[in-house]
Amino acid sequence: MGDVLVTYDQLTELNDSLKNIIEELKNASNRADELEAAIGDPYGRNDLREAAEEFEDGWDDRRNKLREDIEKVQQHVEGVVKGFEEWDTDTSSQMG
Repeated sequence: MGDVLVTYDQLTELNDSLKNIIEELKNASNRADELEAAIGDPYGRNDLREAAEEFEDGWDDRRNKLREDIEKVQQHVEGVVKGFEEWDTDTSSQMG
């Protein structure tokens, strides 16, 4: 198996991207409420709004589970970055 090279910049970028995804998933519920309000009851019917609400209710639980899983990955990535930074600092201080 070959060597794998991952830079601090790549790990930091991944960590930032994961944080952004988590934030988007947290805010998705607010956007769904706005969508339902925007749909309203066209022509006195609420079928479309109710379908959007039903979809959102079903997706909400799955989205929260996905967010929780991504948060775990993000925490691991952040831990790897911090661990390597600490090792790098300790090693350089021992050498100098």
